[in-house]
Amino acid sequence: MDASWEDFGWERLGRATGRRRLPVWDATALLVAGTDGVLLCDTGSSLREGVELRVQAQALLGRRVTHIALSHPHFDHVLGTAAFAGARVYGAAGTADLLRREADALYADAVAHGLPEADAAVSAGLLVAPHEEVRGERTLDLGGREVLLVELGAAHSGHDLAVLVPGSPALVFCGDLVEESGAPQAGPDARPARWPAALDRLLELGGEDALYVPGHGAVVDAAFVRAQREALAARFEGA
Repeated sequence: MDASWEDFGWERLGRATGRRRLPVWDATALLVAGTDGVLLCDTGSSLREGVELRVQAQALLGRRVTHIALSHPHFDHVLGTAAFAGARVYGAAGTADLLRREADALYADAVAHGLPEADAAVSAGLLVAPHEEVRGERTLDLGGREVLLVELGAAHSGHDLAVLVPGSPALVFCGDLVEESGAPQAGPDARPARWPAALDRLLELGGEDALYVPGHGAVVDAAFVRAQREALAARFEGA
């Protein structure tokens, strides 16, 4: 079924692995499949977008999504989660409580950024918090394929999570710790002083030969991540 990835607007990144740059906010979703399970990293900006991802994943792989990893609790990465009934949802420590408390704030942020109010209301009303939180590291066995979930703490957001997909090359799903299509965005929940160290950890996880999948934009290499790390360190020096 892999031959159809491009037909659905996905970029194939390896065996049973691909990512899609979603419209409007250019947020990335990543699919990784093993023999027993399918992991989706981030779920889009609305329930409508999540449903589209679910349908496409089923068409591409012939199986449903069984695991979801949320890179951070911003609306354009989490509001589609309710479309995946039965999937086990993972997030960095603190994400579950924040999403339970902040559904109204996510709704307001989504509307402020241009999501139609009706879509934002339905999506926030059905918001799914992680069932399991990652403290440190957590390995998921998808069947003949293991991926590593890594808590990075507060950097771009208050609760950042990365995903390492071993292989040749390895893939590192970065969330918005790395952005290629624009300058990294630091909202009110960012911890700028900790951001460079989070990028050091990403580079340690993936190494020089990995592909780094940003939250927004094209796939990049270690040199890009290193340059962005230096730019962030200079930008937020003393923050």
